Amino acid sequence: MGLFKNLTETYPILKILGNRYVIVLVFFTVWMVFVDNTSYLDSRILDKQIDALEDNKKYYQDEIRKDEENIKLLKNPDQIEKYAREKYYMKRDSEDIYIIEFEGDSIKEEQSKSKSL
Repeated sequence: MGLFKNLTETYPILKILGNRYVIVLVFFTVWMVFVDNTSYLDSRILDKQIDALEDNKKYYQDEIRKDEENIKLLKNPDQIEKYAREKYYMKRDSEDIYIIEFEGDSIKEEQSKSKSL
């Protein structure tokens, strides 16, 4: 007991830390921050996941809005024909389609193919 008394006289902070209420408070704080199922660390991880999911939700809602606009445009037969010609190189029966490649384009393609090999 004399050793503890000498330490508390030398270091007054030990007298405060030796109080049972402080010990319980420190234990409770450590428990809530690190150990509990609803700990602060777990809450931070879950908040980051929620933020990422909300960003994904916003992105997909924007994409849905764009697709709905495209669907409205494609209700017109002329727009359907334009879309098919641009995206899928479709043609009418009486037409011929020629795809012209320039030398600069083919050189870039050959360089990109040789780099990937």
